[in-house]
Amino acid sequence: MTYDPNNIFAKILRGEIPCHKTYEDEHTLAFMDVMPQVEGHCLVIPKVGSRNLLDAELSTLTPLMATVQKVARAAKTAFKADGVQIRQYNEPAAGQTVFHLHFHIMPMNEGQAIRPHAGKMADQGLLAKQAEMIRNAL
Repeated sequence: MTYDPNNIFAKILRGEIPCHKTYEDEHTLAFMDVMPQVEGHCLVIPKVGSRNLLDAELSTLTPLMATVQKVARAAKTAFKADGVQIRQYNEPAAGQTVFHLHFHIMPMNEGQAIRPHAGKMADQGLLAKQAEMIRNAL
């Protein structure tokens, strides 16, 4: 399978679709998931088009993982979480639905349930507030 430059995350990178940014540098972008499974659920993507972890270059993965760690620490702090769950899917059989490499960051508390990744979008005002909380914790 090849990378589709018209996927939703590529459109976000090009500014065609808005997002609630939590962090950005020359290599990566982090933003709130519009269908969060927990409070503070955000995504980290590379700015280079890669379908998933299986086709990404090491030069893409190195700064991407540094951003995943940075944003995960900030999300844990911002949401006073006990821990952070990091998820990453590769190909449809594994649950990947957007074919641009991305990591899910979910701040978690002991015993917390994860909501389904449903088709209903979260309130944009709430996502903006949560993005600000993470930015402030960076």
